[in-house]
Amino acid sequence: MAAAITSPVPVAWYPTLAIFMLAIGLVVTASFFIYEATSSRRNRSLAKELTTGALASFFLGFGTLFLLLASGVYV
Repeated sequence: MAAAITSPVPVAWYPTLAIFMLAIGLVVTASFFIYEATSSRRNRSLAKELTTGALASFFLGFGTLFLLLASGVYV
C-alpha cells in the first residue's frame, strides 16, 4: 500500500515563508540595483554581481512558490 505524499514544510508556515522570502529577495534585488547604479564599470566585480543575482533569484523564486502554495495554487 502506498503512503500519502506530504509536504516537508507545515502548511501553516506557507504564508510566513512567502512574506519573509519575498521581503529578503526584494531587499537583495534593491541592493543589486544600488550596486549597479553607484559603482563605476572599472570597480564592478562579476563574482559579486553573480552572487547577489543568484541569491535574489533564490529568495524570490521560493517566495513566489510559497505565495502560490499559500493561496491554494498547488504547483
